[in-house]
Amino acid sequence: MQTLSVEIQDDYLQSFLEYVKQNSSKISISKDKNLAYDPYFYERQKELQQDLEDIDSGKAEMIEHNELWANLHNRLQTIK
Repeated sequence: MQTLSVEIQDDYLQSFLEYVKQNSSKISISKDKNLAYDPYFYERQKELQQDLEDIDSGKAEMIEHNELWANLHNRLQTIK
């Protein structure tokens, strides 16, 4: 058995569900738990993957840990 993700146009959904009903012995439908908890799960997953690729390729600008905290400390001093 294989699991696939299927996107269905709203106006075709009823026809698709009817097809599944007629072939129910070969097809099962279940809700994706990731989407039940977070409707933007896959969009965020894709963005995270792109961010990681950008970091690995050097495309994303990174700063050292100590530099980050020094900048934050300096910024907080200007707020006081």
